Amino acid sequence: MRTEERLSTNSKWIATVASIWIQCSVGTTYTFSIYSSTLKSTQNYDQSTLERVAVFKDMGGGAGILSGLLFSYVTLNHHHHHHHTRTRFLRGPWVVHFTGAILCFTGYFLVWASVVGLFPRPVPVPLMCLFIFTAAHAQSFFNTGNIVTGVMNFGHYSGTIVGILKGFFGLSGAVLTQVYKTVCNGNPSTYILVLALLPTLVSLLFMSHVRIYGTNSVDDKKHLNAFSAVAMTVAAYFMVITVMENLLTFSLWARIITFIILLLLLASPLRVAITADREDAVTSPKLSTPQQDPLAYHELADDESQVTAAFDDKILKDEEDMNLLQAMCTGNFWFLCIATLCGMGSGIATMNNIAQVGESLDYSTTEINSLISLWSIWNFFGRFGAGYGSDVFLHKIGWPRPIFMVITLVAMSIGHIAIASGFPGNLFVGTMIVGVCYGSQWSLMPTISSEIFGVRHMGTIFNTISIACPVGSYICAVRIIGHIYDRVASGEDHTCYGTHCFMLSFMIMAFVAFFGSLVAFLLFLRTRRFYNQVVIRRLQHSSTT
Repeated sequence: MRTEERLSTNSKWIATVASIWIQCSVGTTYTFSIYSSTLKSTQNYDQSTLERVAVFKDMGGGAGILSGLLFSYVTLNHHHHHHHTRTRFLRGPWVVHFTGAILCFTGYFLVWASVVGLFPRPVPVPLMCLFIFTAAHAQSFFNTGNIVTGVMNFGHYSGTIVGILKGFFGLSGAVLTQVYKTVCNGNPSTYILVLALLPTLVSLLFMSHVRIYGTNSVDDKKHLNAFSAVAMTVAAYFMVITVMENLLTFSLWARIITFIILLLLLASPLRVAITADREDAVTSPKLSTPQQDPLAYHELADDESQVTAAFDDKILKDEEDMNLLQAMCTGNFWFLCIATLCGMGSGIATMNNIAQVGESLDYSTTEINSLISLWSIWNFFGRFGAGYGSDVFLHKIGWPRPIFMVITLVAMSIGHIAIASGFPGNLFVGTMIVGVCYGSQWSLMPTISSEIFGVRHMGTIFNTISIACPVGSYICAVRIIGHIYDRVASGEDHTCYGTHCFMLSFMIMAFVAFFGSLVAFLLFLRTRRFYNQVVIRRLQHSSTT
């Protein structure tokens, strides 16, 4: 029975493929710049109005508390007891994806209707902000539905699975840009309609496969490595396309060919899942059932150590599986928040200003476009590398994960200094360092929060900490960069050329990132004992089963 069941479409490997495919298509906010000028011209907005709309886009993508609460609500009863069939229908991550699909379609459809003139123009700014907020808010539902499910399915390699899923999400901007260039024929308003339909259809198609299995088998790492290889290949492919697009002009058939190759690459995780299913069916591994407790991973041979493990777990129950309010009463929560605010805030502010910094330092348009495209690739390597790397160090050497937050934030402040210094080619070096370190925060923060506060309410907790992201970017972009730029800008059109335009603001951001690393270091000191006693012991127990 077990064998037949595992070869069907129900397994955590198929669930992972479904999550990867959804993640690849839903990073719609990354492509805002494709249609922002169309939005501006059709609605007669000035630049500051457009910026205001963009802030609502960031808020929609960043504020994911609702998705976390919904996820906890529709999955919590998995761990307690089976409900009547009637209410069990509304259980499971698919509900979260379904909600995301409705929000995505509604939001982008209304934006499209505004742009093509189905509504009397111009649409009032508060309404447009609401449409964009709704569309972007869908993103948090998809993200939560996939990431928390992934962590529940691969508890021992939470860093790796978060890195893979966040990595594909980071690449989705590049995927959607290819869709725009191939399908939309350079028409931004058609592209908005594509954004209403594509993520919605993909998520509706695959959402039923995203389920929580919560089993751990010996070969998890091997197959996760195969998924990682696919992610790296897709990223490398984008890097090649980016370089070629800046050197050559692609004709339509060249576009179509590159797009077909991309689709084939994105289909390859399915092969990994089928292989994993076959091997799991043959070896039929010892499966630990998390019905009663998603954290009771250990099934040890000798009874005595089993009792000790259970006893340890009881002591540590206080520190694990907290809900949002319990977590917010701990110092660790706020340390993680402040470190995230410093890292992500200064990272986003850098991303939003690459073009302006490039112009002030006299980089060519081609170079600036390359920098913007490369940013998403560096971002990917950060997301993927930090998750994967921190897992390796945790398993092999027993390094607590917060130490990686310290390292990446120190590196980030070095990156900011490189941008501030204005030496030739500084932006290529600086944005690479800041991009990788910014991406790292996105996989470290959810993983650390799942380890410190437990996986049960992880969706709500990491989404609450994510609010630090738009807050940080507002402080860094508006209060620091914008304020200083306006002070030094001369000339008619508020422009500024030379290293002095951004030097002071990036020096301040270097300090912000360094301050974040000190806070992360405090978090490391506070959680070091916890990691040694709980997280690492849990991994050791599981490796002896």
